[in-house]
Formats: sequence, C-alpha cells, structure tokens
Amino acid sequence: MGTTQPIRTKEELKKFTDYYKTSKNNPRNYALIVFGLHTALRISDILEIRWKEVYDFEQQTFQKYLGLKEHKTGKYTNIALNPHIIEALLVLKEQTTPEPEHCLFCKSTMPDVPLSRSQAYRIVKEASENSLHKSNISCHSLRKTFGYHAWKQGTQPALLMDIFNHSSYQITKRYLGIGQDEKDSVYMNIDL
Repeated sequence: MGTTQPIRTKEELKKFTDYYKTSKNNPRNYALIVFGLHTALRISDILEIRWKEVYDFEQQTFQKYLGLKEHKTGKYTNIALNPHIIEALLVLKEQTTPEPEHCLFCKSTMPDVPLSRSQAYRIVKEASENSLHKSNISCHSLRKTFGYHAWKQGTQPALLMDIFNHSSYQITKRYLGIGQDEKDSVYMNIDL
C-alpha cells in the first residue's frame, strides 16, 4: 500500500475526475477513472473486463450488475453499475462502437487487447499531477478513494471490508486512510 493515498476532498475529487472530461478530452481515460472510483475494483480486474460483461448487445442496454471473479482473491463479486459508470461508458461506447468481445479499456489501435497496468498508471498519474499537483495518487488510489468516501458517508467499515474482500479490519483501516487527523476530529467534535 505504500504512500498511495485516497483523494480526500470532494473538490479535489471533482478536479481529478473531470481532467479527462474537460481539460484533456479522452472518453476512455475518463471512463477508466470513473469506473475505478465507483467499483472499488483492483486495476488488474478492471483491465480484463469485456464490453459484453457490462452491455447487453441484443437488448442494447447496459447491464445492472457486473459479475466477476477477482484475480487476487479468487472470490466472485457482483457490482451494481451506478448512473456515473453508465454515463461514462455511454460516452465511451459512442466514441468507439465496440463489439461484445472488445476490452472495455483497450489500446487505441487494438480493441481486443486491454491497456497495460503501466499505461493505466500513467493515465491516473497524469490526471493527478495536472489537476491536483500530487504525486502520491495511483491506480490503487481509485479503490482507496471509494472506501474513504463511502466510510465518510456512513458506510460501516465491516461492509467495506466485505466489499474489498479484506481478511482483516486493519487492512481496511489503512485503505480508508484513518489516521491521526480523523481521530483528532472525533475528540474535538464529541459533544456528550
């Protein structure tokens, strides 16, 4: 986990997310960031997703859920595709006219080949450095940011532990970035 951090403020998160939507228009990169932020999946799992897993080509509609087996844990998970994800993927679909077997996030000239992890890292890094001027944001920050904001909005850590497929609460706690600042806030704001 190293020094990779979640994006903690809504203002920073909006700047970061919008980088490939407004500053440097790139629907694939924008969708990758939105998808990562809203699914809490590891980048290795995201890069393997095919269009047929999120879009029903016969019905011409997006699926309600993405079901997949996570590489690292081997566990199956179902993820609801929320409106933010659908909106970003719709723009991407209109730009690329994909086939069912095409990778969701593919190389520009090879729709059957997913982006490499290093290319995904460069995409996230560019957005971070140009929108936030921060260097401690990586692909894993997308996952951590999901957890941090879900926790701040009242999601129980035990549920996040299940979503992340963590084996211990300590791992989830590190993901959430719970540190001395959050502890100090509790002490300072308690009113008994």
